[in-house]
Amino acid sequence: MLRDAERQKLFTRRMALLAGGKLALFSLLAGRMYYLQVLESDRYKTLADENRINLRLLPPPRGRIVDRYGAPLAVNERNFRVLVTPEQAGDLEATLHAIGKIVPVSEETSRRILREARRRRSFVPLTVRENLEWEDVARIEVNAPDLPGVMIDVGQTRRYLYPAETAHVLGYVAAVSERELTGDPLLELPGFRVGKSGVEKIHDLALRGTGGSSQVEVNAFGRVIRELARKEGQPGGEVRLTIDLELQKSVAKRLGDESASAVVLDVHTGEVLTLVSTPAYDPNAFNRGLSGEEWRNLNRDSLAPLVNKAITGLYAPGSTFKIAVALAALERGVVTPGQRVHCPGFLELGDARFHCWRKRGHGWVDLHTGISRSCDVYFYELARRLGVDRISQMANRLGLGVTHDLDLPGERAGLMPTRKWKLEATGVPWQGGETLIAGVGQGYILSTPLQLAIMTARLVNGGLAVTPRLTRELRVGFSEEIERRESTEPFKSLGLNPLHVELVRAATDAVVNEPGGTAYAARIAKRGFEMGGKTGTTQVRRISKAEREQGLKKSHELPWIERDHALFVGYAPVAAPRYAAAVVVEHGGGGGAVAAPIVRDILLLTQERGRRGDGVLRTAGRAGLTPSALNDAPLPGRTAPSGTGG
Repeated sequence: MLRDAERQKLFTRRMALLAGGKLALFSLLAGRMYYLQVLESDRYKTLADENRINLRLLPPPRGRIVDRYGAPLAVNERNFRVLVTPEQAGDLEATLHAIGKIVPVSEETSRRILREARRRRSFVPLTVRENLEWEDVARIEVNAPDLPGVMIDVGQTRRYLYPAETAHVLGYVAAVSERELTGDPLLELPGFRVGKSGVEKIHDLALRGTGGSSQVEVNAFGRVIRELARKEGQPGGEVRLTIDLELQKSVAKRLGDESASAVVLDVHTGEVLTLVSTPAYDPNAFNRGLSGEEWRNLNRDSLAPLVNKAITGLYAPGSTFKIAVALAALERGVVTPGQRVHCPGFLELGDARFHCWRKRGHGWVDLHTGISRSCDVYFYELARRLGVDRISQMANRLGLGVTHDLDLPGERAGLMPTRKWKLEATGVPWQGGETLIAGVGQGYILSTPLQLAIMTARLVNGGLAVTPRLTRELRVGFSEEIERRESTEPFKSLGLNPLHVELVRAATDAVVNEPGGTAYAARIAKRGFEMGGKTGTTQVRRISKAEREQGLKKSHELPWIERDHALFVGYAPVAAPRYAAAVVVEHGGGGGAVAAPIVRDILLLTQERGRRGDGVLRTAGRAGLTPSALNDAPLPGRTAPSGTGG
């Protein structure tokens, strides 16, 4: 009985221990469930939703770029794409072959799609072709029953409406490179484009906008079940330029197939009305993706279509530089307006002879005649008296040899040499003959067409330091918030003597409008529209003594690469200047014969458009400019035989 009682007691104790253990385990389980379901419920709900709900970034529409009147230059267009879903296509290779019978599909594209299909989930659509024409879309839709897993998708792509005329101003967009990744998730979206050059690059952040989001429900395999919510992003801002589209188109047509550039400025505001570099390229090709052969052809082209010659092309300014030399000479008092210099056709310095473009010389020349007839000997003498440092100082004040922060990447400063610069750059002291050459805008001196237009504007606006401006307004998204890029403060004075400015301006008037002026044959005959200016012809090779003695060949008899550059800077109207222009035609020959007629036509059209009023001209079309249509004056026949001449 005792043993039974002890056994019963032991059994009871064990039961109690087991019951206690179970109770402890149950309490632990209940506590854990309370912790998970009550205390941690929000966390695990979030995790569950993250597995069930995907948040996808939506690219915003890129902002438009328009001209000064609102005419669109760069817009977004629908991008029709053909996609294929591997799990629905069945035999993917056969499906690609069937698509290839409707729209071209290269073998490289087929291999890429098959490779991506092996790496990705079978229900993820793959892009076969982009930028389809509507006819291609229609053919695919008609054959859709026989193309399992194939569908048409609509996205957006950048479109440049006037590629040949605006390529160097607008630039282009292209796919994001690895070095451009900044952590912005937009940049990691497939097919996202960013600005690579031109206005597209300068205003990329404003044009890009901010992304939206889409919440979609997915199953355990990641397949999209439905869209739960969508939040649209902020569209990119609209950039309004100072460019006049119709003028831009006409100037590009006037330059034609030449390797050339042209700039037109408002001399009072600095607004760039036109900035053209020819030949151009098609920025739409960069958006879709250049082939290797297309890229090689662009780089090998001797006319450099990828280069914006208006802001990066460096040229000796030639006789157009005589404007700066004349102002420096007057300011330093090394010459008076009526003081004359004799030009026998050359000037000797030591054992060297420096020739004038006019072989028999100009005779006795004063400031007015020296500029209007573009006498090299007169400016050799002024340069000798001045010295190169004083010449460079005046050139810098007029905008040469410095950058101007135009809203375009790649602007170059050029070069205005000094004694110190040459010694530091070459280790060789400055030579007296180099000063003479600098006096006629050659030697080490280099400038851009934009700088030459600025120099002209600063001369004729009364000596104010006008700076160029390409962006007129920046509108944020579709809102009314507008950032205006107009200067609120007046331009500073250059400190030039008004009498000196007027003397030089009057001489540039004579260049075009007095008989004997180097651009007289290119004058504007229409009353009230007259222009003034300065010719320039710069050598690209050294002329030997033997060639000079045998007689110089005419420009058209030389190989193209050995012909002189043709330059002209002009302004109009003469009575009250408002516009300044500069044109450089590479290897074009004489500035008076080639560049001056181009500037004449450009300034005549610019004035006509300006006088009609801005609002009326937005849709005013013009087929182009021809000398015969715009002016009855015959083309000049003189080409500078040597030196810098007109």
